[in-house]
Amino acid sequence: MPANLPPGYFEIEKRLKDAKTPSEKVSCLEEMMSVIPKHKGTDKLRAEIRKKISKLKVSPQSKKGATRKESAYNINREGAGQVIISGPPNVGKSSLVAVLTNATPEISDSPHSTWKPTPGMMSIHDIQIQLIDTPPLNRDYVDKDLFDLIRRSDLLLLTVDIQGDPFQQLEETADILKQNRIAPVRLKDRYPDQPRMTFLPFHVLANKNDSEQFDENVDIFAELLEDDWPYLPVSAKTGRNMELLKKVIFERLEIVRVYSKTPGKPADMKAPFVLKRGDTVEQFAAKVHMTFAEKMKHARIWGDNVYDGQLVQRDHQPNDGDIVEIHI
Repeated sequence: MPANLPPGYFEIEKRLKDAKTPSEKVSCLEEMMSVIPKHKGTDKLRAEIRKKISKLKVSPQSKKGATRKESAYNINREGAGQVIISGPPNVGKSSLVAVLTNATPEISDSPHSTWKPTPGMMSIHDIQIQLIDTPPLNRDYVDKDLFDLIRRSDLLLLTVDIQGDPFQQLEETADILKQNRIAPVRLKDRYPDQPRMTFLPFHVLANKNDSEQFDENVDIFAELLEDDWPYLPVSAKTGRNMELLKKVIFERLEIVRVYSKTPGKPADMKAPFVLKRGDTVEQFAAKVHMTFAEKMKHARIWGDNVYDGQLVQRDHQPNDGDIVEIHI
């Protein structure tokens, strides 16, 4: 099938040949993408241009001899958990991070506007959680360091566009991750002979559910889902379910907030210590001070499932919101 390119395309192509810097070339290529008509005859051309854009944008981080510390994907953990927002181009990943955190990622209607990861901090329940906007996953080109970043994370939010073809987007994204040895932890039993796989909690965000008129799209998407994918319809544009999304992230990270109390003094209710579900009072004591876990004789605890000041031993598992007083 012929491409039938518009005259404007060839004018941009001339400017591309004269471009000197990577940023100038990227600008021309993105402009090309915006004028190329979408049909089967242009699929190959569009794929080639996307690959060129990706390579130009990641080239500063992938020069020969670069160390791991120089990589844009070597992001230090901050807060109570590290959450990756990933997915195909133009599904609203950057908008979600901008709404939920203090970060200011570049937001654009053009594909591949995000070319390096952008972290931000999300506040919820007295704690901070790190969210990271990432370059899109596509079959043309993905920096291998992106997959390393995902493997180190605590939760992966796979984002799709509910106004587009979300089921196909999810299938393709999950397949790309699978090819790079990353899969949902709930499907771990399907990979008994693949020890190099990394298993993470996945949660699907059906973004751009801007109003009730798109609820039917969500229902159709839900019917097509297999393997019990956990999902949440949201809208970064209108704010639908943004507060619920914060709660989902909190729950999926299996966070337990524990507040410390010094004997004879009120509890410090401003800065909780963060544990994982199933952690013990002994592990809490180690977070308060490195020597407390060894010296602790017992602890007293206040919370919903205990009576006030209940005496507990070091193997007791605190619940979220409990107050613990260490006795040494």
